[in-house]
Formats: sequence, C-alpha cells, structure tokens
Amino acid sequence: MDINSTLLVQSVTFIVFAIFTMKVVWPPLVKAIDERRQKIADGLAAAERGQHDIELAQKKATEILREAREQANDIVEKANKRHAEIVDAAAGDARKEAERIIHGAKAEVTQQVEQAKEALRAQVAALAVAGAEKILQRSVDASAQSELINKLAQEL
Repeated sequence: MDINSTLLVQSVTFIVFAIFTMKVVWPPLVKAIDERRQKIADGLAAAERGQHDIELAQKKATEILREAREQANDIVEKANKRHAEIVDAAAGDARKEAERIIHGAKAEVTQQVEQAKEALRAQVAALAVAGAEKILQRSVDASAQSELINKLAQEL
C-alpha cells in the first residue's frame, strides 16, 4: 500500500470516527455541559434572590423594630398620663377626706365646747346655790334647788 491509499483509508476512518463522535458521543456531552451551565445560572440567580430576600428581611426587621419602639413609647406615655391622673384623683380624694375629717373634728370640738359650757353653767349654778345657802343659812329644798339651777343655767 502506498502512502496515498493509507492516507485515504485514514482520512475515511477519521471522517467516520468524527461523524460517529458527532452523532453519538457529542450530544450527551453538550447536554451535560448545558445542564451544568443551567444549574450554575440557577444557583447564581437563587443566590441573588437570597441576597435580595435578606435585604428585604433586614429592612422589614428594622421597620418592625421601629414600630415596636414607637408602640413602647406610646405605652409608656399613656402609662405616665394614667399615673398622673391617678395621683391627681388620689390627691383630690385626700383633700375631700381631709375636709371631711376637719369638718367632723370642728363639729366634735363645737359639741365638746357646748358640753363644757353646760357643765360650767351647772357648776356655776351649783356654786351660786351653795353661796346663797350659806348666805341665808338655811337649806333650800331639792326641787326648789333644781328649779333654781335650771333658771340660772338658762340665764347664763
């Protein structure tokens, strides 16, 4: 065989091998490469979506924290207002109670003064009768003495 026929046989064999490779071997390799490329693209897209989701979640968490702080401040403010209202109401109740106690004490003092005046009138009347008895050197009977004491008490 000469070089031309060898070259021709080798060329035909190479062409058959190339066609076989293109028809049988090459499509699964291209398919595997395309699938791998798609998986990589999907993974990158998922990573970007995940990053975007993390940013959104951080923004939402920040917003929720801000709202929670505002609500906490509102609650504290309302509690302070309620505290002031309770203190004011208690002070008003305390003033009313103090006025009631003072009024009761004044009434009691007035009553005791009147009782003391009555007792003093009775004692003055008894002293006056005792003085009158000594002056007259005689004893006045009990009913007359009682009547005389009542008259004196009314006059005083």
